[in-house]
Amino acid sequence: MRGSEFSIPLLHNTIGIMTPFLLAAVGGLFTELAGMLNIALEGLMLFGAFFAIVFAGYTGSLLAGVLFGVLFALAAAALFGFISLYLKANVFIAGLATNLLASGLTIVLAFQLFGNKGVIRFDVARLPTLSIPALNRIPVLGDLLLGHSVFVYVSWAIVAVAAVVINRTPFGLRIRGTGLSSATIASLGLKPRVYQLAGILISGFTCGLAGAMLTLNLGAFIPNVTSGRGWIALVAIYLGNKTPWGIVIAAFVFGFAESLSNYAQGATNVPADFILAFPYLITVLAMIGYSIWRYYKARA
Repeated sequence: MRGSEFSIPLLHNTIGIMTPFLLAAVGGLFTELAGMLNIALEGLMLFGAFFAIVFAGYTGSLLAGVLFGVLFALAAAALFGFISLYLKANVFIAGLATNLLASGLTIVLAFQLFGNKGVIRFDVARLPTLSIPALNRIPVLGDLLLGHSVFVYVSWAIVAVAAVVINRTPFGLRIRGTGLSSATIASLGLKPRVYQLAGILISGFTCGLAGAMLTLNLGAFIPNVTSGRGWIALVAIYLGNKTPWGIVIAAFVFGFAESLSNYAQGATNVPADFILAFPYLITVLAMIGYSIWRYYKARA
């Protein structure tokens, strides 16, 4: 197989695989900028994944599945925000509790509703893809950018909107101001907790979309289907230097690592356990590299 024949499908798959990372990380960016460590991204994605496929299966509508997946992820985010901000719970413990609740509750509900704690399959339509004949004729670019599910293009739109909101609007300025100095925001007559809660709800919305993409693409729910993607998304926020476009690059790196590991499972003799761990190894190495870079940047 020639290099181009191999690289184009690999990069095309990377763009699709990176999308859940990208969606979760962009939402988590708002909470990070507001001064909160949101480790609940994994749980919020899992809520979105479970309820999206269940409602899509029951209603026969992908749109209904996405809407309910996002709705339940938002509800979980609101609960996490209320406990953290208004009941003064430790945000780390509250986030960890959200992840544990999602992991346990989805399995319990799956058993109660379907009598199965394993894989639950649904006969749902395939996610729609975008295909524009004129762009298909463009060498390389057409092959890479077209033929993805609608979630991919939605994620690009969300990144663009996030970049504008964060850098060009009063809301974005106040979000960033809350993270830098909540006392200053309060002195202006504003309520820092409102902006922190808004950041959490935004992360709930994007994580709901990310989770819905995972299960609707599979046509099934698998326990803990997110497989640590929420944690990797959290790393992508820092690796992307807490900027929307930096997160795109970080998400692409992690998506490429997973795409490469998927290819390697059928093309090499490397032990399967190592191949499956490859994306997480890249995550650890990326975080170590980021820490070293921050250390030398602080000393400069």
